[in-house]
Parts: sequence; C-alpha cells; structure tokens
Amino acid sequence: MKKLVIVLLTLFMVGATVGILTGANTADNKIKELQADRLFADTSGTIVMKNLKNNKMYAYNFKRSKERFTPESTFKVPNALIGLEEKAVEDEYDVKRWDGTVRQFEEWNRDHTLGSGMRHSVIWYYQAMARDIGAEKMQDHLNRINYGNRDISGGIDTFWLDSSLKISALEQIAFMERLVKETLPFHKQTMKIVKRIMIEDEQDTYTIHGKTGTRLSDTGLGWYVGFVETKKDIWVFATNVDGSGSTAKDITLKCLNKLRIIKSHVD
Repeated sequence: MKKLVIVLLTLFMVGATVGILTGANTADNKIKELQADRLFADTSGTIVMKNLKNNKMYAYNFKRSKERFTPESTFKVPNALIGLEEKAVEDEYDVKRWDGTVRQFEEWNRDHTLGSGMRHSVIWYYQAMARDIGAEKMQDHLNRINYGNRDISGGIDTFWLDSSLKISALEQIAFMERLVKETLPFHKQTMKIVKRIMIEDEQDTYTIHGKTGTRLSDTGLGWYVGFVETKKDIWVFATNVDGSGSTAKDITLKCLNKLRIIKSHVD
C-alpha cells in the first residue's frame, strides 16, 4: 500500500500523468477509474489494465469494458494455442503455402508461418488452421477456456470475424492473465510459444506482447490486447474502440507511457 501511495503521488507530480488515475472505484467496487478522456479524444472506447503483481485493476469507460464485441484478429491468440495443442501446426515455424489469391494487404500474399501469421495478422493462415482443427475440437477448447460467449455458429473459418463469437474487454483481461500465468488448459510449451510470437516490442526495460484486431468490413471496431513485462511488474491490458486496431494500440501505448509503465517514443 505504501508503494502504491508513492507511485500515485509521483504520477500526480508529473504534469503528463496528472489526472489519469483516481481513487474513485467503478461500479463493481474493485476496479479503479482511469481518467483517460484526453487519450481517447473523440474516439469511443474502453481500456482495462491489471497489475499482476498486486492485482490492482484500472479501467476507462467501465460500462463498455463489460460489453461483448467480436474479437476479430485478437482471436489469433487462442486460435494459435488450440492449433498447436491439436497439432494442426507443429510449431511457430510451420509453413502454409500461399494459394495465389491476391488479398488486400501485400504482406499476406506469400507463404507464412504461425509466427509470421501472428505478426502480420494473416487471416487466411489462421482460417486454414481453424479448418484443420475442426468445429468439434474448436468448440471443446473454447468451452474449456470459457472464451467469451463461445459461439462458433458463424462458421469454422469466420466465426470470430464480425460474426457469432463475442468477448468483452474484461473477459480478454481474464484470458490474458491465465496465458501469462500459464494456467490455461494447454501444455506449458504451447503457451510459451504463443507468448513468444506475440512479442511486438522488446526493450531493455520492458517487453510488450500484443495483438491488434480490426473489423475489416467497416473499421468500426478495433482491439489491442496483451501484456507488458517490466523489471518490476507484469501488466495485462485490453482496449477496444470504435475505430481500427491501430487506434486501439496507439491509445494503449500512450496510456502505458502516461502511467510510466513503459517509456517509449509514443507521446
């Protein structure tokens, strides 16, 4: 508690962080409120963060954090876990050949591995893997990990893309915490591989593991979920906005900077 008070005082003494944390609790009396209006500007959305060292949670727009949305490409995280567990792919280097169909992003138009498919958010790779997993096994795993509403009725290779599967930011946080702690019902090595291929930024003082997601039909929904490891703490985060995944990621990184969790070029 003493450390928390010191941290909060420090935050309020630094102009860039004034007002981002408050002592007011949200409706559930467990999550502290983030004053992040300036970070979201004219963008509607929510962000939830949890410090896994002291279990403190913070949220902006708590009401929205409980609302379920389609996960879009953030589903690549559980999809990779299930694919590895079911041997639909052998490891992060397992190659799937490009079928020659020219798609909207240039980096999609080539062969990919599980790892590069995660980094470049290659939908066709993960759709092919989902088909190899099959509906029965996919449903079983989603039930076991209690992922959102667990509804795959939208089709084995489309259910997470503006379709039947939905999940809230709070549920994303719970899933990500279990991945970090390796308490999901998968082999330890499976979880270690997926955490490794999620690495987006590795610095001397922090490492960010994350995955964006964007509703490509109208870019009216964007996600950024993951966790950041520092020398002192591990924070899990989930952000969704009425915009793109890039916008959600930008807001998240700005929030991490404002809270002095990381220090990067993001202003």
